[in-house]
Order: sequence, then C-alpha cells, then structure tokens
Amino acid sequence: MKMHDKCLPCMVNQVIKVANITGVNNKEELLKEVFTYLSKMDFEATTPEIIGEIFGMIKKHTNNPDPYKETRNYYNTLFLKLLPEFERKIEQAENSFELAVRYAIVGNIIDFNPIHNTLLEDIFDYFERMEQLELAIDDSKELAEDILNSKTLLYLGDNCGEICMDKILLRKIKELNHNIKIFFGVRGKPVVNDSIAEDAYAVGIDEYAEVIDNGDGSLGTVLNRTSYGFKEVYKKADVVIAKGQANYECLSEEKKNIYFLLMTKCDVIANDIGVSEKRMICMKNKF
Repeated sequence: MKMHDKCLPCMVNQVIKVANITGVNNKEELLKEVFTYLSKMDFEATTPEIIGEIFGMIKKHTNNPDPYKETRNYYNTLFLKLLPEFERKIEQAENSFELAVRYAIVGNIIDFNPIHNTLLEDIFDYFERMEQLELAIDDSKELAEDILNSKTLLYLGDNCGEICMDKILLRKIKELNHNIKIFFGVRGKPVVNDSIAEDAYAVGIDEYAEVIDNGDGSLGTVLNRTSYGFKEVYKKADVVIAKGQANYECLSEEKKNIYFLLMTKCDVIANDIGVSEKRMICMKNKF
C-alpha cells in the first residue's frame, strides 16, 4: 500500500524521538536533511521504505551503524527466558497450533519503535489475557492446511523480542509438516528495533529454519530493494507468513499466497484491513 498522508507527522515525530534516544548531537542538521528528503520523496513509495531511508540518516548523524543493538539484545534475552512457560501453555491447549499463532501475533505488540509508545507492562498484560483474546480475522485453519500441503515456507520476521514467539510457531509448523523447508527472513541492515540475522541466531531460530537476510535496510520487505537470493526464495515459496504492519504495507498488494500476522497499531493500517486498532489479525492475502 502507498504511503498515507497521515504517516507524515508520525515520521517526523519518530525522527525527533529516535534522535533523542540515540544521542544525535545536532538535531537541526538531521531535521534539515530529513525535510529535504521528504520534500522530494516519491509518494508512490511505501512508508517502510521511506523510514528505512530516514533511519540511514540517523545512523550517519549518530555515527552508530546499529543504534538499537542494546535494546534488541535486552528484549530478545528477556522474552527468550519466558519461552518455556509459553510453550507449556501451548502444549496444554486443545488446539496448540492456533494458540501458537495467537502468541506469535501478540508478540507483534513488542515494538519499541518510539512512535507506538509501547510499555513493557502493557505487553505483559496482553500475555496474561491470552486466553481471552480473540482474532478479529482468523484464517489460521487455512494456514494450517496450506502448511500441510507446502514444500517451502518463507516466514518474514519483524521486531526484537517478538521473534521469540515466532520461534514457538516455527516449531509447531515443523510438527505439522516435518518435511517442509522453512526460511526465516530478516532485515539486511539494522533499522529501528527490527530483527537482523544476529537476533535470529541469538534466539535459536536456526533450530527450525534457515535464516536469510533480505539485503535491505527498509522496515518490512520492500521487494524491489531486496537481494537476488532473497527474491528467489520469495518467488519459490509455496506459502509466506508476513509478520507486522510494515510487511503488510509492503506486501498487501502482492499476488502471492501470504498470511499476514499482526496487531493493528494505527488507524491507517486498521482502516485498510477493515478492523479497529489493537486487534489481532491472521489474514490470508486476497488476490
């Protein structure tokens, strides 16, 4: 989906907040560069692509190629410690695959991108209420059927911490179809708090999937900017699981067997999907 005009003030607000968090010394110079870029940008581009470009400017002005590294490490470690308890609850469930899907979706609320202002206590509250939470759109049965009938699956990850819940779902996918080949896609360069390859290896994603980076530093998966190798994996995958809003923004118009797993965190995405904010979505792409 193309960028919405409502996204513009959010982008500027994000730059200011990230500049404060990461210690940009001369915010005025950064803002001048950002506004110059925004004045010339292509409005046909997606928001994730534009944020990726802006975050590159932030990295340059902080002289730090990975400003969120400590944040990612902290939350990956925190939620990795919680996995045994989550897995115990999933194994006790009547439908363990469906509950694993819900855990993966609730994990999408773990987003320390400052624009969403997510608090740790709010995240834990979602996990406490897991049994009461319902999916606003639930195509999980179709997803299970597609997994059973597929040879290859591409799972597009999203944020730090969240990938720990992705690991749970990856294990259930392998239990459903022992022979399925799974690729786990991450960003090619650090961008805000999105997961890169070192995060995936740190939490053990490689126990169930082959980790591949997409060669790009945008939020989400901007296909025309990804590497040749990544494009080939995407093209050949029988089914794609795409986590988070940014992947939805990038891929919602693709003619591909994609399942979007996300929490709706803003009204632009919620309205495009046709639900309210803060709803859980497991939605098969309509093409």
